[in-house]
Amino acid sequence: MAFKKHRVQLFFIEHGGKVALAVGALVLFLLAYWGLMSLESYYRNITLAQIPINFISVIVNAFVFAWIYMNMFRGGFAGMKKKAVKANQVNIRFDDVVGIDEAKDECREVVDLIKDHTRVKDIGGKILRGVLMIGPPGCGKTYIAKAIATETGLPFLSMAASEFNEVFVGVGASRVRQLFQKARRLAYGYGGCVIFIDELDAMGQKRTFSQFGSGEGNTTQNQLLVELDGLGDATENIVVIGATNASEDVLDPALLRPGRLDRKVYINKPNLEGREAVFNLYLKKIKHDSTIDAKRLARRTIGYSPAEIENAVKESALIATRNKRDVVTWNDMTEALDRIELGFKVKLSVNSKEREMTAYHETGHLIATYLLHPRNDVFKASILPRKNTLGVVYHVPTEEWHSQDKETLLAQIKVAFGGFAGERVKYGTSTSGVSSDFKSAMSIALTMVWKLGMGESNLVGDFTIVPQGQLSKEVITQLNNDTQKIMNDSLKEVEDLLRKEKTLFERFAQELIAKGELQYDEIEAIFLEFGKANRRKFGKASESDSKYLPPSSKA
Repeated sequence: MAFKKHRVQLFFIEHGGKVALAVGALVLFLLAYWGLMSLESYYRNITLAQIPINFISVIVNAFVFAWIYMNMFRGGFAGMKKKAVKANQVNIRFDDVVGIDEAKDECREVVDLIKDHTRVKDIGGKILRGVLMIGPPGCGKTYIAKAIATETGLPFLSMAASEFNEVFVGVGASRVRQLFQKARRLAYGYGGCVIFIDELDAMGQKRTFSQFGSGEGNTTQNQLLVELDGLGDATENIVVIGATNASEDVLDPALLRPGRLDRKVYINKPNLEGREAVFNLYLKKIKHDSTIDAKRLARRTIGYSPAEIENAVKESALIATRNKRDVVTWNDMTEALDRIELGFKVKLSVNSKEREMTAYHETGHLIATYLLHPRNDVFKASILPRKNTLGVVYHVPTEEWHSQDKETLLAQIKVAFGGFAGERVKYGTSTSGVSSDFKSAMSIALTMVWKLGMGESNLVGDFTIVPQGQLSKEVITQLNNDTQKIMNDSLKEVEDLLRKEKTLFERFAQELIAKGELQYDEIEAIFLEFGKANRRKFGKASESDSKYLPPSSKA
């Protein structure tokens, strides 16, 4: 009952001027009618004839006055037109949020603290006032903020931080004040309010100060800090949720101190189970073939965000529609992923000799990845031009890894050299297509030696942070020699492998020339035909394969 009373009072607070204006207009109309009735008929007719002109004149004058008043005296450009969204209109619950279970559990705790703020206050604890969501784009920060508002049953005010910024001085601070004033009114009427500020780094970066004073960005952020401080002493149940894709180191420390945005929720990209759940969620929204395996799709899309998965499913539906099919098939899904990851196929005229050299180049990458890489599996090989490449071998890790050991880094160098080795083994020469491979291999080798202490000479330390001129020529020479040795040894191992597996090498190259593309199942079948079991899939590798495995990956 108390909140109903508050809502009536809130209605008159927000719309009192409109009600008073309507009542005043009605009184004036009645007085005018009474006055007209008291006039003689001649004067009454003259007055009635002038009323339309007077009415139009009054409207124009009122409009001009209102425009001047609103722009000069009521903030003008600083005006904020955001409307609150009630919780039942948001209608997103935690059950609708999939793929980020850990973050969802943390947010459930936030909801409990918001709901039980009275109990927390009685115990003597501090009421939760600010939450900061940190994570990559497309991982559901806005979505989960809406779920918090729905679960708490509170109105939801959402703004992007960039909406506070304007070229005019003081506009940003004014908009911050208006946002929190509106939140306080809603909290008074509904028992609380959730404010969501997206892309917080646009207004929350570390402040800069100079002899010329602070900028408009500092003023806006200072006002936000003041409003957040004001929540601590307020009786209204207002919770501010900020979201950012940037590192928290970018944000001003004053924003993150206790009492402001002190509760941090880290929202990361989903793991294998999370991606499978997201695929299942979006596949339910389209007509698809029952043979589509969400788990297999999840295995292929390591590193995908929920937004990227949704985009892939929508793209597959478009492909099925263009191909005049009523349901999405597995081929539609794989083509959608190829378009997202590799780009559209380009109608480029390639002569037979260049196409053949591209096939042997990509075959070198394929065999090096399949037999030498301990973590990555080959999902596709293609010699159909895409973007600025004539061919591609698509490979991804079979599971999530958050660090790389020496063997994995060496394997990446060997895979990069696969194309160069394939061209040299087959033709005794190479093409300009190896430039990006060399760049990748050199970058990894330099990192191993100069930063990670993985060179043969055992020089340990991050030599890239040593100021120029403080490293002796002997140390620089040794580091460069270690780098070149890693490159040469890796290239020799790949060339030896391709010469030893010459029959397999030729078979894959001819298959690519004939078909243009090889899918995962076709690649697996050819390797099994030659007795090369996938150790990443089937576990233990055969003795003939163990020679080509890094030490940590040998059976």
